[in-house]
Amino acid sequence: MKMTAYHKRRECGRLDLDERKRKILQAIIRNYLETGEPVGSRTISKYTDLNLSSATIRNEMSDLEELGYIIQPHTSAGRIPSDKGYRLYVDQMMIEKEEQLSQATQEVKELQKMLLDREDKMEAVLKQMARMLAANTNYATMISAPQVRGNKLKFIQLSRVDARQLLTTIVVEGNVIKNEMISVEQMLDDEALLKLNILLNTNLNGLPIEEINLAMILNLKQQAGIHAGIISEVMDAVAAVIKDGEHVEIYTSGANNIFKYPELADQQRASELITTFEEKQLLSELVQDTLTDETGTGIQVYIGNETPVKTMKDCSVVTATYELEEGMKGTIGIIGPRRMDYDRVISTLKTLKSQLDTIYKKEDGRT
Repeated sequence: MKMTAYHKRRECGRLDLDERKRKILQAIIRNYLETGEPVGSRTISKYTDLNLSSATIRNEMSDLEELGYIIQPHTSAGRIPSDKGYRLYVDQMMIEKEEQLSQATQEVKELQKMLLDREDKMEAVLKQMARMLAANTNYATMISAPQVRGNKLKFIQLSRVDARQLLTTIVVEGNVIKNEMISVEQMLDDEALLKLNILLNTNLNGLPIEEINLAMILNLKQQAGIHAGIISEVMDAVAAVIKDGEHVEIYTSGANNIFKYPELADQQRASELITTFEEKQLLSELVQDTLTDETGTGIQVYIGNETPVKTMKDCSVVTATYELEEGMKGTIGIIGPRRMDYDRVISTLKTLKSQLDTIYKKEDGRT
């Protein structure tokens, strides 16, 4: 790791203070920040896990005072932090934040690889299931890839690519990851980059995206100072994550099974249905209608005009919502004539939901 000003100042502090003195100093500062009152040795003996006597703590506090880390505002009072003490405390905090961000960055990289591998496997599984479902029922079938229904921000990481470019990595609920390149007019040093990462994550982590408003963005930009433009681009990238989440990947099979049923086989009806399966936009509307239904993961049956897809008004559509983990849901659908075998179709969908859950957990290593 490159030696930043934080690290250099921290090393100077290490030369002055042993572990016990550092813990006592931290306790003094935290207590003073909470109460605004000078801190005595008896308070520190209750505040820390050092199990030291008040006399020992008084001796250590005298040493800290001689070294310039704390001061005594008047004779009868306890101690309060000096500027030097605050500086060591803040630098230590910044180092810890940097280490936390570094660890989180590594976790994001590992998560990206895992999700890409799992996404490829899940796509193959869903395509195979759509084919199997069509073959077993003799109806047309569709399966949508799981979508994230939640939208809380989990993590934002800015990383330097080169002097003029930053990589923004955004992770939202459901472990959906978005990478976006940002151009900068001048290179940011390590400290500026660290401060921006801390600023973004301190204010946005765990926050539902709909709660991010103009006032919050303006406040972030004000705190970012000369780097306010970077904040704007990061928030644009967050908006792009939302837009990408609206896209639905749908796998279909068995469209030609429609021709097996005379009531659906005339040229106009069959052509409209085939086009619906090929273009998939109308199927996306069916998926959204299913996923936003308040009944959640139950079976839904649309008969004739009840379906939200106009080209399927002469069909029956039976759908099931599957859930792989909290917030990740998809739709399985079977499309056939009104006289379809409902009992068999519903039983098949219930079995398939269970199989998808089992396969996902096995890939996720949870079984």
